[in-house]
Amino acid sequence: MKIVYFYQYFATPKGSWGTRVYEFAREWVKEGHQVTVVSSIYSKSDIQATKLIEDQYYEDIHVKVLNILIDNKQSFLKRIWSFFAYSLLSSYYALTLKADVVIASSGPITVGLPGLIARYLRGRKLIFETRDLWPEGAIELGIIRNATLKRIAYWFEKKCYKASSHIITLSPGMTKNIKERFGLTNVDDVTNAANIDLFSTIAPFQATMLKPKSYAIYTGNIGQVNNSYWLYNAAKALKNKGREDIVILLIGEGQQREELESLAEKEGISNFVRLGLMPKKDLVGYIQNAMVSLVPLKGTPVLDTSSPNKFFESLAAGVPVIQNTQGWMKDFLSEHNIGLTLNPDDANELADRLIWMKEHPEEVTEMGQQASAIAREYFDKDFLANKMLDILKKVCKNAR
Repeated sequence: MKIVYFYQYFATPKGSWGTRVYEFAREWVKEGHQVTVVSSIYSKSDIQATKLIEDQYYEDIHVKVLNILIDNKQSFLKRIWSFFAYSLLSSYYALTLKADVVIASSGPITVGLPGLIARYLRGRKLIFETRDLWPEGAIELGIIRNATLKRIAYWFEKKCYKASSHIITLSPGMTKNIKERFGLTNVDDVTNAANIDLFSTIAPFQATMLKPKSYAIYTGNIGQVNNSYWLYNAAKALKNKGREDIVILLIGEGQQREELESLAEKEGISNFVRLGLMPKKDLVGYIQNAMVSLVPLKGTPVLDTSSPNKFFESLAAGVPVIQNTQGWMKDFLSEHNIGLTLNPDDANELADRLIWMKEHPEEVTEMGQQASAIAREYFDKDFLANKMLDILKKVCKNAR
């Protein structure tokens, strides 16, 4: 098959971002399929470009790199412009690239435009991949407030789903949401994957300022949606309880990084530590030696459907998870006894749980061992790549 994948955030393990598309495409290429990814430049990715459009190759994956920068630190209007610029420019390739099947990977919802053009103007089979519930999430979080824009966004979302031969979501919660709202049946979840080999192989750990199994780790964007103040206030609560031996470590960048760093320095919260972005291969040792991995999100219903990369990577590394949504992750952790779900507004509860974990290493080790086994069973990247490929094959077969 010839597969064209419209996805704005392509990255390899050399970057500091999720590698789902890279991992899946690499497996598909090994099986003899041709994969072209149309991507832009994300600040956390390792992909760079000097020209407006560049053809790059990564293990036989053809990547059309559109030199449009996307950064979480950009202003709202600049980010919106980058979404539309990518959407418009990539639409040219929706018209010109040969394809048996096209995948439009959202959010943002604007990536649906090249998908619809490929579907209606070139007759391609369309797979719509829902990574986030756009525009539902943007509206619920107050990012889109104008009533007219809301109506247009909802109309466009429905158009994308109705035009698709199949819809793939990244979590069971998203699948349930779409089926209930639109009455569709052609929806399946293929979650984010874990690179078991990478995250389960013992990696070097040379962080002299950290003691193994004495810190909780958070990796990713530092911002409001990620409930980053919850982490800071938990570190502050630990200090007030006389437990500065327990560190909360953040590895990443984001809108709230600088203000949290300044606040920690001003208030003398020495057990709140932040490190900058780092490649996946360098991140592994930090995750493996953590006592627990933190997967915080703001307490809103739409985020209950989320599917964060850090969740899967932590389990693959044999590290239990603490998260605070009320959806499928809560059910999954409880069912398999591999982590805890806490109140997103109660930092003191998080501090108390971390103290408990520090004082009960045997129970935590057992949870971590179970996490590793569960990751291998449910989230192996090769298994999930083949699951998605089977859907693509079925769609193309039905087209004949």
